[in-house]
Amino acid sequence: MSAADHETNNPTSTPLSTKSKVLETGALLAQNFAPVNAICAHLNAFHVYTSDPHRCVEANHYCSHISEDVRQCLIYDTPQPNARLIGVEYMISSKLFATLDTAERKLWHSHVFEVKSGMLIMPGPAGVPTAGWELAETKEMEQVIGLYGKTYHFWQVDRGDKLPLGGPELMGSFTSKEQLPEGLLAERDARYGISSEQKKEKRGYIEEPEVQTDADQAWKK
Repeated sequence: MSAADHETNNPTSTPLSTKSKVLETGALLAQNFAPVNAICAHLNAFHVYTSDPHRCVEANHYCSHISEDVRQCLIYDTPQPNARLIGVEYMISSKLFATLDTAERKLWHSHVFEVKSGMLIMPGPAGVPTAGWELAETKEMEQVIGLYGKTYHFWQVDRGDKLPLGGPELMGSFTSKEQLPEGLLAERDARYGISSEQKKEKRGYIEEPEVQTDADQAWKK
């Protein structure tokens, strides 16, 4: 379900005061936000609940690199300034994934279908030529396709929660076209002005790595 179907802010909560806004501005000017400033990519896709893979939610990933083998992403429901932080995702290389024990590997999901189907996108900034940005996006996909992700969501916005209620939910990814809810990509594509099918074609040359057996347990129950 699209994050656009839900209000980002609880209409019954108290609006941000002028005092709070002033304090935010002061902090922004004076403090060091190095970890956040290290974010270098915005990726958009969908996550499924491993407890119920028929439920899915749009996920805006804001990612930084710890090393060539490890990335970490903050997950928001929208790309807007007042977006809700709904989860986190860690991405690791297949080399590191192979070092994990069986129980741990079952918590991770692949990105192969997300990349090859055109579902996973890197939204382009306004004013940047589309052709040039799509080239950069496709090069990013060459890297992401071989990564494994471990994702937990804390805020179930798809059911309309106004606060992050309950325990964390382990999330996974779609692994085949048959799993997709009807119209899911079309609605997202329309909002971003892109075509998943065209991206699928452009990524046709990207080699498809073998997905390790223990990954993607959401679809193996």
